[in-house]
Amino acid sequence: MIQNSPSSPLEVYQGQFGEYVIDSEDRTGVLIYRVGLMIGALCFALGSGLVLWQGENPTVLHSLTWIYGVFWLALGVSLFTIHIYLSVLHRTLQLFWLAGGIASAIVAWQYPEPLALSIYHHPTTLVGVGFVFAALTGIYFKEAFCFNRMETKLLTPLVPIFLLGHIAGIWSVMNQKFLLFFWAIQFVIFAIRKGFQAIPADVGDKSVFEYLKRNTASIE
Repeated sequence: MIQNSPSSPLEVYQGQFGEYVIDSEDRTGVLIYRVGLMIGALCFALGSGLVLWQGENPTVLHSLTWIYGVFWLALGVSLFTIHIYLSVLHRTLQLFWLAGGIASAIVAWQYPEPLALSIYHHPTTLVGVGFVFAALTGIYFKEAFCFNRMETKLLTPLVPIFLLGHIAGIWSVMNQKFLLFFWAIQFVIFAIRKGFQAIPADVGDKSVFEYLKRNTASIE
């Protein structure tokens, strides 16, 4: 990680389409992205732990709705600060996040039971709520593709397999518990490892962003 004092010149990087610098705004954006991931991972791990060990406690089940809400907000923060070269893909993931959040609110309003139970007892609700996790899977895929991280390479197929399997009713209770536990552990590992990664790597090649921005503007 390269540190620059306010009076020192910024490090100049050679990109594919020219030179660029990583300023304090870039670094702040990366830190916010990582904090969002960490909060999201901790919320997911906490919620999963409560489900696995106290899943029949009514108070716990109601608290899961609030934990999920914080998780959703934290994921949104990460999705709005993540660096993805393809703007169409970036906007798509953000739309997935929003659509899943709206679907979650509808499910919470439609059924009298806690949100977690509603989704568990009515698997088809994941057709809408699942967009939140599709957005999360997009982050996993981006990280696996860009940084070859083992945990995200495992999570990218795990999430759709787990959720689609729940919709289809093919997983036993034991299978679901194992997959949920494994997902939570790998998510936390991913978030922790991001905290030790050099910031410039998360910013990416800014010359590519500028090139794509100029070409998009010329087309419009």
